[in-house]
Amino acid sequence: MAIFLGVDTGGTYTDAVILDEAANTVLGKAKALTSRHDLAVGIGAAVDAAIAAAGVGAADVALVSLSTTLATNALVEGQGARVALVFIGFDDADLGRSGLTEALKGDPVVKLPGGHTHAGTEVAELDLSLLELLVRELGDEVSGFAVASQFATRNPAHEIAARDLIRRVTGRPVTCSHELSANLNGPKRALTAVLNARLIGMIDRLVAACERHLVQVGIDAPLMVVRGDGALISAAMVRERPIETILSGPAASIVGARWLTGASDALVSDIGGTTTDVALLRDGLPEIDPEGARVGGFRTMVEAVAMRTTGLGGDSEVHLVTEGLKGGLRLGPRRLMPVSLLAVDHGPMVHAALDRWLSTEAVGEMDGRFVLPMTGQRGGLNARELAVLERITQPMPMASALTSRLEVAALERLVARGLVMICGVTPSDAAHVLGRLDSWDGAAAEKALRLVAKRRTGAGERFATGPQVLAQAVVDQLTQQTVDCLLEAAFGEDAGFAAEAPEALARHALTKAGLARHRGVLEVDVKLGVPVIGLGASASSYYGAVGERLHCPTILPEHAGVANAIGAVAGQVSQRATGTVSSPAEGRYVAHLAEGLQVFSSSEAALAAVETAMLAEASTRARAAGAVDLRLVVDREVKEVEIEGRTMFIEAKVTATASGRPRVAHQV
Repeated sequence: MAIFLGVDTGGTYTDAVILDEAANTVLGKAKALTSRHDLAVGIGAAVDAAIAAAGVGAADVALVSLSTTLATNALVEGQGARVALVFIGFDDADLGRSGLTEALKGDPVVKLPGGHTHAGTEVAELDLSLLELLVRELGDEVSGFAVASQFATRNPAHEIAARDLIRRVTGRPVTCSHELSANLNGPKRALTAVLNARLIGMIDRLVAACERHLVQVGIDAPLMVVRGDGALISAAMVRERPIETILSGPAASIVGARWLTGASDALVSDIGGTTTDVALLRDGLPEIDPEGARVGGFRTMVEAVAMRTTGLGGDSEVHLVTEGLKGGLRLGPRRLMPVSLLAVDHGPMVHAALDRWLSTEAVGEMDGRFVLPMTGQRGGLNARELAVLERITQPMPMASALTSRLEVAALERLVARGLVMICGVTPSDAAHVLGRLDSWDGAAAEKALRLVAKRRTGAGERFATGPQVLAQAVVDQLTQQTVDCLLEAAFGEDAGFAAEAPEALARHALTKAGLARHRGVLEVDVKLGVPVIGLGASASSYYGAVGERLHCPTILPEHAGVANAIGAVAGQVSQRATGTVSSPAEGRYVAHLAEGLQVFSSSEAALAAVETAMLAEASTRARAAGAVDLRLVVDREVKEVEIEGRTMFIEAKVTATASGRPRVAHQV
């Protein structure tokens, strides 16, 4: 009997599950609150409880696998550490492409001459002395570096040289764009490298926390991490390439959904604290997004499950829409700590503030909101931001942390950097008021919603007559936004609507009429053609109404609340390596390899050289990722044209894939 431990760390909860790999059964499962101050606390509580529930010994665990939504959540919420981009051979206009400027969010950019041509030849020499000077000037302002050079996928020499110098001078982590993707499009590769560099500290803390607890309880087994395409990689590898964990949790949920239900065709919808992730399961398998994972408005070059991730979850921020006379609600995309959760550990402070706010007729702009400090790197903060941060030494009402309205922008910057978290009303609080949840402080939730209900619409009327009415409105809004998420995914996957924008179709008047079964001169019916598999701890609270609205079956598996943790240990290890052959002149074929360019007189010889190199590289990566019993597959994509009856070679891409089962402990 092989015992596997799956762990999933989300924004609110950390889940753990013990599987009997041979029997495909769940032996034990547990949940614990994710402890942002020290992730090992939440991981430890969930792991220990799951092991106890399963009735197995820690020494019996042969494999541990970790999935997480922390990277996804950070990108959706616009958070992450401050980094610097070393931009080699590009011009100012390139910064405005592929969302690179938005991703940088004002972080420093070091621009240098250099880079290579499409053929891999050097455009200009890289000035390493200037680079060293500029890097030293940054000092402790950044936590890491991203390096992107023009046509680095054709010749990575300048990226490698810059990486080696920066590591020697600063000792900080460096991400090279060519290490993350073999595709062209320099600004998009740079964007991916920036996001990767921004996430390194966060994922390193997560892996270290997990490793620390495994050692503490005596689990001596390989630690794997789920990648965004559902494959597994070693913990050591993910520390260098944390960007590959974006959509890790959602990818694990797809694997878990298939394992739990056996369904072949369905929309899998996983609701967490921060996001709702929707993907199509077709013939038992998820689709891989050919354009790269899209998260938080950014299109990356990371291979991942074709998934729509929306900032909508149980802990989403509740916005009151005051424009117009009627008013309304909107949820997300930012995650807040629920008031009911903050009150669990800080009840006297929370209740005293809520009682004080409720005692007055008028509701202040910041009433009902609290702030709490988080850990992180402070480099690059200005004097006002540092002043605000110095005041937030413990959880407190938001108004107590600010001395003027001028400091609101500084606080928002601290939130974006992940140094401060805001607490306020969320759907989780509404669920407590309605009796759907009882995990935290329901009395604090009731007071918080009573306070928000007192706010006024544009017509001067209260938003709701009481906390129960407002709570139901919040849950109804969550249902509606979930329906919109599912419809967007359905329209996006349906080939019959390929020419239309899924977002517009999901909200079109005809779609709404069809869902409402409109009967008039026209009769309109719309329903989802596949069932919805609802995953996540709160799915059972919300997804019944979602299925009714979409007129489709809703499947809520027994272990839906820990599906990500199950999927974490049900996957395989897989690694790809891609190389290119170009032909700058007739009879001249160039193999673009990591060690440099190799020239051949025939296309077949060049292809064979690249194929051999890619097979070796993919195999090495797969073994480093923790795979055994490798299976190797090679794919050639050759571009040729016919000119005056002759076939002319243009370019070829060779992709080698090495996959296998994860290495486990106690193997003979």
